[in-house]
Amino acid sequence: MASLLTLTPTQFSYLSHTLSSDFHIQTHRLYSLLSSPLRFAHTLQFLQTLSLHDKTLLIARYLQRTLKQLTNTWETETHASPNTGYSYSIRLRLREYDAVSLLLLLCEVYQYNSQFLQTYSLMEWHEILNDYVFNNTLMSISGMGFSCTSLVLCPYIDNVIKCKRFLDTMMSCSVGHNKPVVAAASALAVVSLRSVQVSNENNGVDPVSCVICKEEMKQGRDVCEMPCKHLFHWICILPWLKKRNTCPCCRYQMPTEDVFGEIDRLWGVLINKDCCRLRN
Repeated sequence: MASLLTLTPTQFSYLSHTLSSDFHIQTHRLYSLLSSPLRFAHTLQFLQTLSLHDKTLLIARYLQRTLKQLTNTWETETHASPNTGYSYSIRLRLREYDAVSLLLLLCEVYQYNSQFLQTYSLMEWHEILNDYVFNNTLMSISGMGFSCTSLVLCPYIDNVIKCKRFLDTMMSCSVGHNKPVVAAASALAVVSLRSVQVSNENNGVDPVSCVICKEEMKQGRDVCEMPCKHLFHWICILPWLKKRNTCPCCRYQMPTEDVFGEIDRLWGVLINKDCCRLRN
């Protein structure tokens, strides 16, 4: 993505190291899964017990975790500094991690050969997937070398894009997919909001009104400062954030506990960074 070019050398080095480590772990888990017929069979059996909704949610949690890895550098750089409490982790159990890796691989192979699932038996899937991965992926990764961490970014980001497209396809089967995601701000983000006193220093010469209640903010009063620097009465903004995670003024999105809402927010962080770079 073009937004990678906006990073400083230090930021790029940190991001490369983080993503390289994560990519190495993901690759190792997939190879380990395909190297064990018993583990492969158990993972495949677990996938078969999941409904379409559960599979969609599993992919969504995986994508949320991956997007958070990508956007962490920019969010720290802008609004979500270490003191805001925005840091959080999305944990997947090992069985879930194996399941999502296998599910994405099955979808990739299916796109490559649509007759794959119908032509071969479940027992043959393991051998076919094994050959596909080691013939098409392992050779390219070996050619890159993990010492060149920047080269790992391309397959990592490519995997994110594939995962996003797959999730969009699965979501298109759901009722109400075209409706915008409206989610409350996460409790962690809300309790981390700053309380500041209204003064000429933060609102200029002219008095500033709270856009929610339309009342003037009096000098010396403690108010809520959003990460985008807009000010609101605490009594006004808290009920607002219980229903939606956006700033009433600029629509800046705060983190949310809704997995699909958080994916939209994190994806927007990447897109907005690309757009800002093009404008500059």
